Order: sequence, then structure tokens, then C-alpha cells
Amino acid sequence: MFKNAINGFTTAWKGLTITIGHLFASNARRRIRPISDDNYFKNLEGTNTIQYPKQQLPVPEVGRYQLDVEMDDCIVCDLCAKICPVDCIDIEAIKATEAIGQTSDGTTKRLYAAKFDIDMAKCMYCGLCTIVCPTECIIMTNQYDKSVFELKDLTYEFSDMTAEDAAEKRELFEKQLAERQAAKSAAMKKKEGEE
Repeated sequence: MFKNAINGFTTAWKGLTITIGHLFASNARRRIRPISDDNYFKNLEGTNTIQYPKQQLPVPEVGRYQLDVEMDDCIVCDLCAKICPVDCIDIEAIKATEAIGQTSDGTTKRLYAAKFDIDMAKCMYCGLCTIVCPTECIIMTNQYDKSVFELKDLTYEFSDMTAEDAAEKRELFEKQLAERQAAKSAAMKKKEGEE
């Protein structure tokens, strides 16, 4: 029992010695350098930390951080939601009765986005959604610091369509479908009457 107490005291003393050594080793501020700098990895020597948020590390151009969607360019194809391995993208599309516009690259838009939500709490930042997007409307920004108090605040809603507008668009499409079906039935009856 006495031997265990001495062993515990010795182990604690060694740990404290290492901690105190690092505490007073250096308190110099870290110089911010791009990763392309030859001395980038030597930059870790002799510094404790960067002084965040006054100092920030440079964000690489190919960094994968927060997702953003340019809804004017979205054709609501649902490819991003289908390829997402963690199902963090939730899209609800409503068919339009006619073409509703064009994207910046000239693609015709035929679907309304009643809902386009991305749950960044689930996102694993793989970037697959940005790769499959045919109009490149979904991108990864250089924003990485998104601290929130509530988990629900990490669900970003990109669609600006209200519930009333969505119901109206659905009703218009259903009305068009009913008219087409009635016209098709009338044509079939007419064809059968002629035979």
C-alpha cells in the first residue's frame, strides 16, 4: 500500500514537471504563414498557441467547410441529397406547370424548391454534394466557425418558399394533371367511338 502511494506521487510529479516545463517554455505569438511557406512546420516550435480570434490560420483554397446554396441556380435535381452518405440534405420539389426560368449557365428550371434544408450537425464535409451538382449551385465556403447554442440552429434553410406558396403550386400542378387526364380520357373515348 505504501509502495502504491509512492508510485502515484512519483507519476504525478513527472506529469506536473512536463506540464510546468511547457507552461513556461514560450509565450511568443505564432506568426501566421500559408502552408506553402518553407518554414510552415517549423512554425510550431517555440509557440504555445495562436491568439484566436485575433489571429486566424489561413484557410486553404481546397478546404471543405460550411455548405452554401445559390437557390437561383438550383434546378432541384435532388442529386446532392441522393449522394449524401449521412442524409443531411432534405429537399422537397414541386413540379411547375411550365418553365420557371433559367440558371446562370442557361439550364431551364422546371421544379420549385418547397424545401431545401442542410443539417450541418450531420454533415461530414465530404464534398460529394458539390461534385455531383450539375449547375454548381451548392458550394463549400471558407467559413468554419459556426458556433450555436441550439442544435436546431445548425439546420440551414435555403428555400424561401412559404407553406402557402407551396400549397398553391401543388394545387396548380394537380389541376394541370387532372386536365391532362380528362383530355386523355376524352380522346380515348372518342377513338373507341370511331372504331
